[in-house]
Amino acid sequence: MQMLDLNVLEDAINWLEQGKDVWLCTVVSTYGSAPRSPGALFAATQEGQYVGSLSGGCIEEDFLKRIHQQSFIAPSQVVSYGYGEGDFPPSVALPCGGTIEVLVEYLTPIAEHIAYLQSMHSALKGDWIAHKVVKIGEKASLNDNHDALETRVTLHDDFITITLQSFTTVFIGCISAVALYCIEFAHALGFHVLVCEDREEELRQLRSRPELMRKIELVETFPCTHLEKHGANAQTAILSLTHDPRIDDLTMMAALDTDAFYIGAMGSQRNSDNRMARLREVTDHSEATLARIHAPIGLKIGSKTPAEIALAILADIVRVKNGVA
Repeated sequence: MQMLDLNVLEDAINWLEQGKDVWLCTVVSTYGSAPRSPGALFAATQEGQYVGSLSGGCIEEDFLKRIHQQSFIAPSQVVSYGYGEGDFPPSVALPCGGTIEVLVEYLTPIAEHIAYLQSMHSALKGDWIAHKVVKIGEKASLNDNHDALETRVTLHDDFITITLQSFTTVFIGCISAVALYCIEFAHALGFHVLVCEDREEELRQLRSRPELMRKIELVETFPCTHLEKHGANAQTAILSLTHDPRIDDLTMMAALDTDAFYIGAMGSQRNSDNRMARLREVTDHSEATLARIHAPIGLKIGSKTPAEIALAILADIVRVKNGVA
């Protein structure tokens, strides 16, 4: 859902530029089963426009009603939805029985608020790491935070801190049948998909599918060339899925010099072992560094078809991203 959060900020900026008041919501905590995790965004206008989500729809409908009732006129406040005591009655409950606490920021259409959302947007795109501090009842402030924090949202007695940084990127080194399905699954998960491809026939095939092109950022260069020049941050998963050692080996070599949280290459156990042997010969990387490569790639679910293999790959990326051993 990370791309959705970018869309939330983009629409909110547009609404402010149109002279509309905007209510920006951030999920700050959840208890029990809840559909959105801390940090998730939602925005709405008094005209009934909204983008993003807080739940499956029950909270959003009630929230829009309360905007018209002038329930959220403070610069910032925290409201609770769910069973038990909270700001709103138990009748406004999550179907799953959980509880959600939401930070609500009231933004009027002034240049200061537009610049504030633009700064949040640039942080989520990866231009910088922002440390957002909200003292309840007051306006938020954004500060430069050079070090990413493991905890995205932290609640204190009378203020909240939120870390805003780049969303998960899936880097795909050249197109293959499996890679095409990886694009679809990664996009559905809200990940940014960056594809490096310099082969003319594959580029022609990509350009012939405008619906696919809308889901990716295409860089027309050899994968390792891009990685050597630009690197990859700790929110990036690097995949090489061509079965061509001229591409896969060089991509893996370049990937190991980045901060990527996931590195993987496709191939059987034998082919993966052969690749590791080649990398040992041509690099100075330690065994611990080489072990960063997931190969054979993906969860072991007996995948056979390109779609099944892609499903296993994205499931493994999500597993690692979420810290599941």
